[in-house]
Amino acid sequence: MARLNVNPTRMEMKRLQSRLKTATRGHKLLKDKTDEMVRRFISIAQQNKRLREEVEQDLANAMGSFAQARTQADSRIVDEAICMPSRSVTLQCSKRKVMGIDVPQIEISDTSTQLYPYSFLSVTSRLDDSVRGLNSVLAKLIRLAEVEKTCNMLADEIERNKRRVNALENIMIPQLTETIRYIKMKLDESERSATVRLMKVKDIINN
Repeated sequence: MARLNVNPTRMEMKRLQSRLKTATRGHKLLKDKTDEMVRRFISIAQQNKRLREEVEQDLANAMGSFAQARTQADSRIVDEAICMPSRSVTLQCSKRKVMGIDVPQIEISDTSTQLYPYSFLSVTSRLDDSVRGLNSVLAKLIRLAEVEKTCNMLADEIERNKRRVNALENIMIPQLTETIRYIKMKLDESERSATVRLMKVKDIINN
């Protein structure tokens, strides 16, 4: 590992020792944070998987009911029955903290009172099942979008933290350690040289 280009002095060694202590502590904190973020990510990813499976199943059921409704009645009547939506929702987007990261938080509010935008006489109950299923899956879709975005943001932050940990572990800390070792070696050599000179001076004086 290449050492830093510094003057081998005691003052420089103390400064580097302080940097090494800070880097070692930062490495531990970052590694602990990354481990906790990975744990949280796995938990949220499992939640995301469960939500996605539920949404896909609910959508498949709703679309299956819709397909049956179109086969049991005139497709033009079915299309006309649902062409005017009767429900509107409002989304409020905010932020919350997860491991120091601002992740989205979406709240849905529904003020609609009418679920079915058509007369029950013109269509079959399978269309009712489809409309009811699509309406019930809306909240899950919003929640799924929120959870997936949180997963993506956590994954990006975990990757950034891993790069920082690797930089400290494989570059900065070894460089500082090697440089401190080099300075100590140089200082020891200087002390030995000074001791030898003093001994020679003493011998000359005594002779």
